[in-house]
Amino acid sequence: MKYLYHSADSRGNADHGWLKSRHTFSFANYYDPERLGFGALRVINDDFVEGGMGFGTHPHNNMEIISIPLSGDLAHKDSMGNGSIIRNGDIQVMSAGTGITHSEMNANRDQAVTFLQIWVIPNKRNVEPRYQQITIADQAKPNDFQQILSPNPDDEGVWIHQDAWFSLAKFELNHSKTYQLHKENNGVYVFVIKGNAKIGNKELNERDGLAVWDTQSFDVTALSENAEILLMEVPVA
Repeated sequence: MKYLYHSADSRGNADHGWLKSRHTFSFANYYDPERLGFGALRVINDDFVEGGMGFGTHPHNNMEIISIPLSGDLAHKDSMGNGSIIRNGDIQVMSAGTGITHSEMNANRDQAVTFLQIWVIPNKRNVEPRYQQITIADQAKPNDFQQILSPNPDDEGVWIHQDAWFSLAKFELNHSKTYQLHKENNGVYVFVIKGNAKIGNKELNERDGLAVWDTQSFDVTALSENAEILLMEVPVA
């Protein structure tokens, strides 16, 4: 098994007042030639948006864009006619394909919204744009891996145009479970949303990341109570 560790404080930092964002990989004004992504995984942004503020209408194309709210309410509107609020316990995906515009605004004026925005490079270009949003909280699996994204429309969670699988792990202290990769030549980027965890023999703190590849499986262990870990399996070769 090979791995590459990224501490939380090594991420790119953007502070625009209303927006505070940490970038795991090169993004916008943050550029590190050693951190251009992990296989098909291109962006992991950890965003904090002040009340009443947000991202105005802007375009995307040929990218799979996943949003996972952590707190507060995020209002979404797009050129496909979708308008919705996403909250903690939801997941949203857009296949930008041939091109879309959208906005993401904090739906509240009196509290911040925090969310992860993740970009995955698709395996098909110029697809018809699509939008999907589901609630995943009701299907949560304590002390197990909960699949929240896959390449298959009929599978658990949302789906995207890529051989990728995302899982959430919400583990009690010292609980351990083996993660089995779905496909040869895939790797996993592990991101600790909350608490502390151990991947193999590597200990991770909150908001740390670990890229793992050249393995068929690895162990995930919680080192704190109510650890929350996001596992993003993507093609790396």
